[in-house]
Amino acid sequence: MPRPSTSIPALAMRRRLVRWGVATVKVWAVACVCAGAALAATPRAQAYPPGTGAAGERRVKAAFVVKFLTYADFPAGAFADAASPVTIGVVGADEMALELAHAVAGRSVNSRTIVVRPLHESEVHAPLHLLFIGGQDPVRVARIMRQASTGTLLVTEYEQGLPQGSVINFRIVDGRVRFDVSLDAAERNGIKLSSRLLAVASRVQKGTQ
Repeated sequence: MPRPSTSIPALAMRRRLVRWGVATVKVWAVACVCAGAALAATPRAQAYPPGTGAAGERRVKAAFVVKFLTYADFPAGAFADAASPVTIGVVGADEMALELAHAVAGRSVNSRTIVVRPLHESEVHAPLHLLFIGGQDPVRVARIMRQASTGTLLVTEYEQGLPQGSVINFRIVDGRVRFDVSLDAAERNGIKLSSRLLAVASRVQKGTQ
């Protein structure tokens, strides 16, 4: 399989959407609305559309990841200049990279465009604003987090993600996407998270627990 490029071409994205069909686009729209409502209101978990399985789970997670960016303040120097984009890196989850590319198309955060970069493990040290690490291998997840550059919002989907150093970790509980937050990890990375995000997290970890 050819190595993924560092961006998702718009034409490839449109072709992928056509193959998925209108029904999939509608499911994605529902996922975005649900994830946005979860962060704007009070729910602490969001169910993905019935019958969509792993694909539906990815869509909800992708919608949440984009929302996380709007509730995070990155350290001084995180952007080279006023025109620099917000960069999301994705390692170990090519399908998630595609979902995120669809999610960010035409969107911005604080007037900055959003770029999605599928990465190999050897590339995670590159300057990023958010790094999504896919998979359940604890050794691999921990190794990638150690290699990530400082100032990165680390997002995982592994049950022990927070103890390993993740800032936000997704969990699936009773068919619902939940997320936990580590304030200690956020502080170590120089990232300030909005109280609005913390209010809808399933758990907020601070200090030894």
